[in-house]
Amino acid sequence: MTALTVRDLSRSFGGVKALTSVSFTVEPGERRLVIGPNGAGKTTLFNTIAGTFPASAGSIVLFERDITRLASYERARLGLARTFQITNLFQGLTVFENVLLAVQATEDIGFALGRPMTTYRHLYDKAGRLLDTWGLAGVGCQMVKHLSYGERRQVDLILALAGSPRVLLLDEPTAGLSAAESVRVVAMVRSLPREITILMIEHDMDVALDLADRITVLHLGQLIAEGDRDMIRSHPQVNEIYLGTE
Repeated sequence: MTALTVRDLSRSFGGVKALTSVSFTVEPGERRLVIGPNGAGKTTLFNTIAGTFPASAGSIVLFERDITRLASYERARLGLARTFQITNLFQGLTVFENVLLAVQATEDIGFALGRPMTTYRHLYDKAGRLLDTWGLAGVGCQMVKHLSYGERRQVDLILALAGSPRVLLLDEPTAGLSAAESVRVVAMVRSLPREITILMIEHDMDVALDLADRITVLHLGQLIAEGDRDMIRSHPQVNEIYLGTE
């Protein structure tokens, strides 16, 4: 059983083909990297897998369940989570409140008029455990707007983990970070349990090649290469269009 199967996936915007018949599989526990130059279709691929964009053609299968026509929240309930290239946090709330909202979204508690959130003790406990686990309990009471960008990226990742995902899509987790911040985020990603399958876009090739088990290369919306690090490093077309040749 594969964790994620993409078959002949295409996505068009009017007359522009952003993805053309992209196919690949990701095994459970795998760390798969997606690379390609600007305009290759990487983020469109993520948006289509996550359900932000509907597929123009093809199919997406999550642990043997066809999710091609499901809404994004339905995919999330089946264990698919993602982060974004730009953090998507509530700046006017504390870190703990952001995590608490993410935890609440994963619970089917609905709306109970007149019942305060503080009565849902298990939600508070889970939010606290997430912050403790990832070393951010010390900033739990801080407003998100006062955090460094690197800390916001870490909080963004915690929000994605709130629902205990089976497959996690990471869209450039180190984008815009300093070297020190990047080290912390990479360490966080590396420490994720293998029960979580990761599909990741990353622009920093040193980071990307260090984290990845296998690599998928896109160019102009098409898959042009797939393999392990050594194969991708030595692939002539990849070197020509992305990694650069000497």
